This record gives sequence, C-alpha cells and structure tokens, in this order.
Amino acid sequence: MKVILLQDIAKVGRKHEVKEVARGHALNFLIPRGMAEAATPAALRTLENRKAQKEETAALSDKALADALAQLDGKTIILAEKANEQGHLFAAIHTKEIAQALATQKGLTIDVANIQLEHPIKEVGEYEVALISGDAKAKLLLHIKPIQK
Repeated sequence: MKVILLQDIAKVGRKHEVKEVARGHALNFLIPRGMAEAATPAALRTLENRKAQKEETAALSDKALADALAQLDGKTIILAEKANEQGHLFAAIHTKEIAQALATQKGLTIDVANIQLEHPIKEVGEYEVALISGDAKAKLLLHIKPIQK
C-alpha cells in the first residue's frame, strides 16, 4: 500500500516521502498513529502543493539573507566584554554572541550557521568575520573592547 509519510520513521522513510509499505503495517500502525496517510490522488496533489510552497519560501528566505549579507559587507560591530589587564576575555565570544550583536546593533537576524568563525575569540582586538550563505558572502569587522570599570 502506498502512503505519504507525515514524519520521519526509522527504516521506512523521511517526512513527505511516498513509500510502499505492507498493507497491515499502514492500516494498523502508521495511519492510526498519524504517522502516515493513504496516498490518494488528492493527497498527492496536496503534497506537491506543499513542496512547491516550501521551495518558494526557501528561495525567498535565501534572497532575503543574501540582501542582508550585502548590507553587512564591510560594516563594523562593536562588542564590549569583560577582560583582564592583558586583554584576555573572561568569556570567549562565539557565533551566538556575534549573531546577537548583529540583531541588536544592525537589526538583522543572521543564523549562527551562516557565521564563519575558526575558533572562539578570546582576546580584545579587531577581527574579520566571514558571513556565508550559499553564493552570498560578506566580511564583517568585529571590534572587541574591554569594559571600563
């Protein structure tokens, strides 16, 4: 029996795939638990519409992210962090902190997966951070200064 999977199921398939499974397995286990639905022509059309909408929204979000990266190219972000007299930070700066600074200072939401950082920043100074999303790339200057006591 052909079914459309409504969630990922181990050893069967991934969400939104059309799979051939044993009739008893589909009728007694998958469908009653809401894990799958019968692959009727109407359900298949609905699935195709859902896939098309998902691809369209993904393309729009990729374009919006590319526009955001173009706005950030060459910009400077300033972070004030606690440091000792030698310039060593008490807490390292990771991609999460950079994403939060971008949101507060520039008003742009960038996912941490798009921020390229070789290793956490542990000292005061200026650093160049790469922002990458597909083909869109941007360089951001990150200026870390110690908090004045």
